[in-house]
Amino acid sequence: MTSLNSLSAVEAARQLSERRISAEALVGACLERIEEREPIVGAWTFLDRHLVLSQARDLDRGPIKGLLHGLPIGVKDIFDTHDMPTEYGSPIYKGHRPAADAAIVGVTRATGGIVLGKTVTTEFATFPPGKTRNPHNPEHTPGGSSSGSAAGVADFMMPLAFGTQTAGSVIRPASYCGVVGYKPTYNVLARGGIKMGSDTLDTVGVFGRSVADAAFFVAALTRRPELVIGEELHSTPRIGLCRTYEWAKTLPEMASAMDRAASLLSKAGARVSEIMLPPLYAGMAAAQTTIMRYDGSVNRSDEMLRHADKLHPRLAQLCRQGLEIGGAEYERAQSLARQCRDRLPEAFGAFDVLLVPAAPGEAPAGLESTGDPIMNSVWTLLHTPCVSLTASRGPNGLPVGLQAVGRIGEDARTPAVADWIERRLR
Repeated sequence: MTSLNSLSAVEAARQLSERRISAEALVGACLERIEEREPIVGAWTFLDRHLVLSQARDLDRGPIKGLLHGLPIGVKDIFDTHDMPTEYGSPIYKGHRPAADAAIVGVTRATGGIVLGKTVTTEFATFPPGKTRNPHNPEHTPGGSSSGSAAGVADFMMPLAFGTQTAGSVIRPASYCGVVGYKPTYNVLARGGIKMGSDTLDTVGVFGRSVADAAFFVAALTRRPELVIGEELHSTPRIGLCRTYEWAKTLPEMASAMDRAASLLSKAGARVSEIMLPPLYAGMAAAQTTIMRYDGSVNRSDEMLRHADKLHPRLAQLCRQGLEIGGAEYERAQSLARQCRDRLPEAFGAFDVLLVPAAPGEAPAGLESTGDPIMNSVWTLLHTPCVSLTASRGPNGLPVGLQAVGRIGEDARTPAVADWIERRLR
């Protein structure tokens, strides 16, 4: 018999809605897994066993509240929660108790979801890592900044979790931990009550152990049933294999993963062709860095002024670098982003999705860094929906991920194609 914490989100939701399993039993199974594995993985900043079991029992006694009824969900610790501390990965906010939930946390509870606890984030969702380790090999990074959410889902501590992405903080850790990360189109999921890094980049995303689970989660949060993965595609997809202008930063295992995917998907009937983005897009990675550093220095100005001694030295340095960026340089970066978004339909041509690296390769060894977001930053700035999925294994046996990138606003089509790809790459 499958242990309850190993159920897919879709299957668990079905059994909960039919009262075949209880929320209390599911939450209890997740808590048992956490107790067993947390000393190794380190995915959590806050757990309250009595609180979440009490909430589960309340749900079991009442009517079905919605699609997420009874599902335990990990919440990245930059999302405000009224009943749990929110510390943003920083000693500055140790013990901080927000007065209200972040908007998307409130939506989660309203549709029956249970906030299982707060998951580890890097400091202010930037680069200085937290305590989390890769569940496949604890000597390797899980990625970041949504480290605890990705690792917890991968380790069967919960079926679903929230993350955010300003550069690569959903897609990269999903790739490193071997789970699905879904970064919808910018602003599809509400951002109110989340510690801001960049207003034009920050995007709420989700983690699941399959494309179907991740799409189901976003469908429930947005009241968009068309996002739920139903029957497979009626026609084989058109897939553009895009090595991007950042390809030089990839490792050999990524080239192997791309070649393997192209072969398997072509044999399955997909129309797979190489594509190169127009030259205008070559400057997008640098533009994203400019915007992220400028906005970061603005949004962390109070912490720099009053608590600079409590900031990680690397983060303080990034803030100082942001302060050196002038308004004209910032506007040029934003202007390039707007041009590239406007021309994206032309760049996509007839392709349904582009298949691109989700990270340079497998998760690097060591815990001093969360890896390089270079393969993600362009797509974050373009505001496109992205779905990461495991394509192969690297030299150390760790997952190597690709991401299916769709057109802006195609948040039903993109996961549907990603689901088709996922089934062929298993």
